[in-house]
Amino acid sequence: MARTWKLFARSVVTRQRQRLRESEAAFILLATVSGLIAGLLTNMQSALAHGIQQLLYGVTINRLSALGSIHHPWRLLALPLGGLCLVALGYFIGRRQRPPIDVVEANALHGGRIPFVDNLVIAAQTILSNGAGASVGLEAAYAQVGGGAASFLGQQLKLRRNDLRMLVGAGAGAAVGAAFGAPLAGAFYAFEIVIGAYTPAAIAPVAAAALAAALVTRSLHVDPYLIATTATRLVSTADYLIYALLGLVCAVIGIAVMRMVTFVEMRVQSWQRLGNWRPVIGGCLLIPVAWLSPQSLSAGHGALHLDLALHPSISFLLIILLLKIVASIISLSFGFRGGLFFASLFLGSLVGQIFAATLNLWFPGLAIDSTDAALVGMAALSVSVVGGPMTLAMLMLETTHDFALMGVVLTASLIASAFTRETFGYSFSTWRLHVRGSSVRSPRDIGWVINLTASRLMRKDWVSVRDTLSIADFRAQIPLGSTSKAVVIDASGRYLGIVPTAIAYGSTLSETAPVGSIATLADTTLAASADIHQILERLDHSGADELAVVDDHDVVLGIVTEKHVRRRYFEEIETSQRAMFGES
Repeated sequence: MARTWKLFARSVVTRQRQRLRESEAAFILLATVSGLIAGLLTNMQSALAHGIQQLLYGVTINRLSALGSIHHPWRLLALPLGGLCLVALGYFIGRRQRPPIDVVEANALHGGRIPFVDNLVIAAQTILSNGAGASVGLEAAYAQVGGGAASFLGQQLKLRRNDLRMLVGAGAGAAVGAAFGAPLAGAFYAFEIVIGAYTPAAIAPVAAAALAAALVTRSLHVDPYLIATTATRLVSTADYLIYALLGLVCAVIGIAVMRMVTFVEMRVQSWQRLGNWRPVIGGCLLIPVAWLSPQSLSAGHGALHLDLALHPSISFLLIILLLKIVASIISLSFGFRGGLFFASLFLGSLVGQIFAATLNLWFPGLAIDSTDAALVGMAALSVSVVGGPMTLAMLMLETTHDFALMGVVLTASLIASAFTRETFGYSFSTWRLHVRGSSVRSPRDIGWVINLTASRLMRKDWVSVRDTLSIADFRAQIPLGSTSKAVVIDASGRYLGIVPTAIAYGSTLSETAPVGSIATLADTTLAASADIHQILERLDHSGADELAVVDDHDVVLGIVTEKHVRRRYFEEIETSQRAMFGES
């Protein structure tokens, strides 16, 4: 009886997996379920982090960064205490052989597959960091857990690679949409930052997940992220030019912040004796910064709304901008976990207000509205740091409900995005992956490139000859037409070059000459781990149609042919294109 039920359950699961592969409606339903889960988990994480802040800092109604001052200086000991908790968590989970895989890396390299424990590690570290007051946002945890839950669900159902990537993007985007109460921004976050493309097949699942997550936020009566703007305005051509300049300014500042974080982080990581205690040291360094202004604490939501309402002086805004940048650099460089998305919104609002106040001071006739400039700055600087101009444009639209401002917001965002790509080439998440040695530059799926290595593409039916073999003996052993080339090796089996059979039968050659004397490509080989892009580059550079694959000791493992490599390359590109447009 038990065996019968087990077989029945297995058949049901198999049929459901088949339905998910064949039915678009079933996949949309699965994405909706992922969105509901992501929305619930996002609000749970937010409540947990704010609960820690309430416990440590006594924050009740206001957000931490909106406090006028820290009335009890001893509360700032929460910063090194949070660092100590991170150190303890690191020892508890043990020394990992690799860093946790985030959603961008998972979709770019691993087909959307995220180990479940990685979600727990990133979420716990981010919540502890933000709850202790470090200048990091919770978006890393939101997107990770939302995308990670979708990945876990998809892996259990054994979804195909492209379907799993799509579901992970939908889960991550839904989480961000739930955090802001902005489903359009969440959907575009999925497309631009996690999936890496606007694909027809992904539109309905991603939208369904984002809407479901936003519905969860509203059902829990969580206030959406709203910003009041000017009721009426007339946007002129001059405004577009002015805000385009603001977009460039924000891009420069965004690139500078990303580079400074990495510069300090690399120096701090080089510490030998104190390396494990970096979060504690960072927490101690944050105390004087937070004492000067609590606006440097946490992500900066409360401070953003406070400064927009009070319209402080340029000097005050400049001080807060510098303190927030310093706090963000210390937090991220010294081992606190989190992202720059939420913090970059606050930084962008400060840059926008400073920009407006400075131009109004120099050119009174411009009369730039500081709130409008703050909103444009928020979008432009966040695009530079996070990427995704449409994501930020939709976020500004959904948080302000102001269509009139969208033209200049999108203009500044596109300029900031273009300038950052041209001069820097990375978002903050991909930049940190690049520093770690990863080839990821975007969420676009390049896992198939890495999987197509020389060891997988090489032929093993190659012909080898000793370098001391005479031309006459070579002709006797290898008849003309039996093979196009032969690999020349020494007595130890090490690679010495390739001899084309036709050349060995040349009439001008001395039959007593060693075959090694006519070998070519002696210095041109491939490592077994070389991916298909590296193989094609080496083939193009050498002008060869076959290359030897060797190990660390120059022993030949196989032969890679240009014809086979190019055929496999175009086959994989065609497969990716079909998957992008939802074709089987």
